[in-house]
Amino acid sequence: MKLLKKDSDFFDIFDQIGKNIVATSERLVELFENFENLPDKVKAINDLEHENDLITHDLIRRLNKTFITPIDREDIMALGSRMDDVIDLMWVAAERVQIFKIQEPTAESLALARTLKSSAELVYKALTHLRRKKYSFIQDICIEIHGLENQNDRIFHEALGKMFDEIKDPITIIKWKEIYEDLETATDRCEDVANIFESIVLKYV
Repeated sequence: MKLLKKDSDFFDIFDQIGKNIVATSERLVELFENFENLPDKVKAINDLEHENDLITHDLIRRLNKTFITPIDREDIMALGSRMDDVIDLMWVAAERVQIFKIQEPTAESLALARTLKSSAELVYKALTHLRRKKYSFIQDICIEIHGLENQNDRIFHEALGKMFDEIKDPITIIKWKEIYEDLETATDRCEDVANIFESIVLKYV
């Protein structure tokens, strides 16, 4: 087996995944702004999710062939897996809107999507600093990601309370609860990525 030794291989892949996270979050915000052309919007997110699956498989393949890695192997694997989870959850949320035949978005779903987009952008920003070994900047970014996760927690709980107060149809409640949970959990996975960044920083500072 030929052993790959280029550190840039992994950072190039992380860069692709990071860009996909941001692009998917942008498409998700567009979806929850309005449901016009919904099938096209869902397909665009599905295409990004499928593309990222291929990239993540390539990451694993390269990791299995590489003797020297720029950071610990388990950290590379954890970062790739958790970032892929973020995109998977965004795709699930979008697909549920279509499957459940939801007629119009809520202010809360858009707020959750926008906060998630901000988290995705910070994840990509942290990746660029990781490549340059600017660890102090990563720590500050992780604090911001934790704050956004707390913010989406509040939006999620307020959305549930409002929904139970205002919506009488239990089926509609179930549908929106699942979508809200997907959006909130995707933000949780961004926080998981931040935790991995923090673990990496502790090893190298």
